[in-house]
Amino acid sequence: MWTTANNHQSKSSASLDWEPVSATALAPAPSTGVEERNFDEQTAVFDPAIWQCYRVAMTATGMKSVSSSPKTPPPFDPEVFLEQAGVGRTLIDLKKNQVLFSQGDPADAVFYIKKGNVKLTVVSQRGKEAAVALLDAGNFVGESCIAAAERVRLVTATALTRCTLMRIESKEMVRVLHEEHAFADVFVSFLLARNVRIQADLVDQLFNSSEKRLARILLRLAHFGKEGRPENVIPKISQEVLAEMIGTTRSRVNFFMNRFRKLGFIEYNGELEVHSSLLNVILHD
Repeated sequence: MWTTANNHQSKSSASLDWEPVSATALAPAPSTGVEERNFDEQTAVFDPAIWQCYRVAMTATGMKSVSSSPKTPPPFDPEVFLEQAGVGRTLIDLKKNQVLFSQGDPADAVFYIKKGNVKLTVVSQRGKEAAVALLDAGNFVGESCIAAAERVRLVTATALTRCTLMRIESKEMVRVLHEEHAFADVFVSFLLARNVRIQADLVDQLFNSSEKRLARILLRLAHFGKEGRPENVIPKISQEVLAEMIGTTRSRVNFFMNRFRKLGFIEYNGELEVHSSLLNVILHD
């Protein structure tokens, strides 16, 4: 009996004895070639609970997961670029008859008309002034500093009505044209349309009568021939400006305006309203 108990005690004591640990066992395990964080991610694939805990830990410690990818910036939108102020872009408001820039000023920016109408005039060396263009919303003003690399303004831009414009510095305009093809397409389309318009104005000035030239300008101000619904009521414009644009006298403009009103082509009583029937003046030979 004593022998059995003694044997049991010996076996129990032997099971509780600690074996000596070698230096090799205390050495760090060889590297597997996979970072600990990556190993956790790969292990978490097999256990959703581990993956959730891992993401919570990464968020708490301010660390980003290896699997997360940087957000891609939104695509460039020319309309947003022309609508919102930013680096090199400033929104400006003009009152009626306020000068945007004058002939001879430094050409250091391009302007985009968001709202209103702008008149371009030029003054000769003898002091004679002539209106060369009337621009509405959606047009660029002062683009020659980019398209023709002019250093000074060759015309004077004046607001015919209350206007809102986007001022774009020349350096910013050049940068966007080089880097953003979508905006370059918009600007090139504008330049081509402006070139076609200048050619049409030249043909109109050479071959059409003063009456037809006046009718054409009035229809243009009412946006006939453009996309969208025409605006029958056009901005108030003096007969002197109309005379300068068509190359005649104010008395002749007054004569044609009275004639158009009697024929029912236009109406004016404080506001000038243009009807589509005015096209008959241009189409009639």
